Amino acid sequence: MDVYEDPATWTARPPRPRWQLALLFAGSVVWFPVVCVLWAAVMAAILVLSLFADAITPFSNSFEGRFLNATDRVLGGVMRLASWCVSWPELRHEGDVEYYKARVEKVVGKWTARASAPIVPKKPRPPVECAIPLRHYRGAGGWYVAEVALAQGWELRPTDENKEVRLWWAAASRVD
Repeated sequence: MDVYEDPATWTARPPRPRWQLALLFAGSVVWFPVVCVLWAAVMAAILVLSLFADAITPFSNSFEGRFLNATDRVLGGVMRLASWCVSWPELRHEGDVEYYKARVEKVVGKWTARASAPIVPKKPRPPVECAIPLRHYRGAGGWYVAEVALAQGWELRPTDENKEVRLWWAAASRVD
């Protein structure tokens, strides 16, 4: 969804059937530990490969970038294996609008605290961009994320509201 569209049209998702959530949660209890072990094994393999990559990097201008991109793709692919998992709070609070509103306020508040933190010399700068995933605002709707974020000083970025709401810290644009 484009940032210039009316955020009021970003409605909450309809509640999923209880039986479907129960099945997904049961599958999550079994599948998520398998994904965690697989992720750890892949990460260990990448660390071993990175030892060899350190030997190649001085002789190649583009090897390091390609290696890092491949690492991101592989670890992201492993994590996508668990994208359908349902957590206990999601199972318990599906359809509870007030729960999701409180969750959105908490997540946006944390990002606001991070972004508005003072700049400390020799430390990374505070984040100026964030993405709030659908999992956090499913019951409240993307419009509520936009409403809370705009009230706290964030700007909307081009966003696919079916996946996440992307935000930009407006104060980062100012030059002191």
